[in-house]
Amino acid sequence: MREIAKVLGLENAQGLHHFLTRSPWDIHQHKNSRIHLILNHLKGREIRVIIDETGDPKKGKKTDYVARQYIGRLGKVENGIVSVVAYGLIEGITFPILFEVFKPQKCLKPGDVYKTKPQIAAGLIEEMVHLGFQIELVLADSLYGESETYFLNKLEELELLYMVSIRSNHGVWLPEGQSVSANEWTTFTRNMSQGKTETRYIREVVFGKKGRTTY
Repeated sequence: MREIAKVLGLENAQGLHHFLTRSPWDIHQHKNSRIHLILNHLKGREIRVIIDETGDPKKGKKTDYVARQYIGRLGKVENGIVSVVAYGLIEGITFPILFEVFKPQKCLKPGDVYKTKPQIAAGLIEEMVHLGFQIELVLADSLYGESETYFLNKLEELELLYMVSIRSNHGVWLPEGQSVSANEWTTFTRNMSQGKTETRYIREVVFGKKGRTTY
């Protein structure tokens, strides 16, 4: 809250805190208004969708669904809250569209149903399609790329194109007579949080013949 207040030029975050927590907004109406504005701005244009998690460290136990779990921006397991987020990407602009808080099993409340992060992500994608978003491509990391049952099957069901990561030790069965090929390693610059950059390496490894589904 303090960081948001700084961006807004406020000397004290207390007033902003009260404004956000005590305002009589209906969260569903607010969400629908925001989605309506985004769809109007897009005017039917296709977007790429990025599935990722956003984690924030939190002390104490007063906030619902806070637990010791992996917080991506910290790069370690810490006490905090994590949400699965569907971001839109168009013309170099990235913006959040839908999100859902991940509820660890040990934090479930009466009436809650446990869902894995890939299950949550599949639900977000399906909701976006029903809302009328035109999706050109879905991008996700290996947590989702290796979840065929919950995530990839949903993308296939919705007939969406996707590009997802898998880890080097992820098993893939090849049809008889097909082999593995790869191009040369190349470098690229990864933009990290807080303005930092890292040099990373990438190559394409193709398991079998290129087709609709290529590993």
